Amino acid sequence: MNVESFNRKISKPVILASASPRRKELLAGAGIEFDVYVSNAEENSNATHPGLLAQENAMLKARAVGQALGEEARGRLIVSADTVVALEGEVLGKPKDEEDAVRMLMQLSGKSHEVFTGVCVVKDDITEEFYECTRVNMKPFTEEEARAYVATGEPMDKAGSYGIQGLGGALVESIEGDYNNVVGFPVNAFMAVYKRFL
Repeated sequence: MNVESFNRKISKPVILASASPRRKELLAGAGIEFDVYVSNAEENSNATHPGLLAQENAMLKARAVGQALGEEARGRLIVSADTVVALEGEVLGKPKDEEDAVRMLMQLSGKSHEVFTGVCVVKDDITEEFYECTRVNMKPFTEEEARAYVATGEPMDKAGSYGIQGLGGALVESIEGDYNNVVGFPVNAFMAVYKRFL
């Protein structure tokens, strides 16, 4: 059964609880129709494992959108996601400013780190959560190169201060796992869950 036939079983489009243009592109690329409702949830998970942190933050976003929409969300699939970068167990979030972005990039230079994307799928009183992990191996690069990249503005809204799908891809040596997970949404893993809700 293909994605088109899946969508015919859903009377209303999926609700994507994210403003991320990357997630919109990936979900649209999977052939899924969706409406966007941005979550204003506070990401305040107490989880210490980066994967569980991302997963719980995704759950908070989905719940917030479900509560905000009320009856409008009934019978609809709410999908949310959260991505975190972890280096040797330390979570690297979005940079506070350009200097913070340079600092993070220099931490990553020449090393391997992990990218975790947590996903939460909710339909009425049924919830399923998971996270995907991809290992990213970075090339060695200089502070001058890091500053030149930061000056493009690309890193400023991204966990770990780089975007693999953009100019930041030039800093990456190789990956082990799902590329789309690093971009911000593990499409293949999501599709397996999506089918179970139909």
